[in-house]
Amino acid sequence: MAMILILIVIMALIDYLPVLIQILLAIGMGVGILVASHLFGQRAMSGKIKDSPYECGLAADAKGETRYSVKFYVTAMLFILFDIDVVFLIPWVLTHRDLVAAGIPILGPMLFFTFVLVAGLFYELKSGALQWEK
Repeated sequence: MAMILILIVIMALIDYLPVLIQILLAIGMGVGILVASHLFGQRAMSGKIKDSPYECGLAADAKGETRYSVKFYVTAMLFILFDIDVVFLIPWVLTHRDLVAAGIPILGPMLFFTFVLVAGLFYELKSGALQWEK
């Protein structure tokens, strides 16, 4: 009885074999790259002079860590937000005709999605998030 149960479980899981192989290959490649890097990589001796910043033969004038204004981070976050928006819109544009032919009403939700993003852009412009002179 237990043998039949084991065979049933194996037959049910056989469909997931390609996924298991891919996971094992990904883990194996990651571990292999780390081991190869450790075995064949150069080992550098570190010291105070070797770890100091070096620029064109002269010692660095400033600290190694510089502080950036918050404006740069806000602009980067807004870029990522609208870049992800395009990532969502491109598949919709490519499959719109097929979805309408299948009877799936997709235009309304996508117009709402675009309206929310445009409203967010107008809010950012009104609040001055994109102005550098502040």
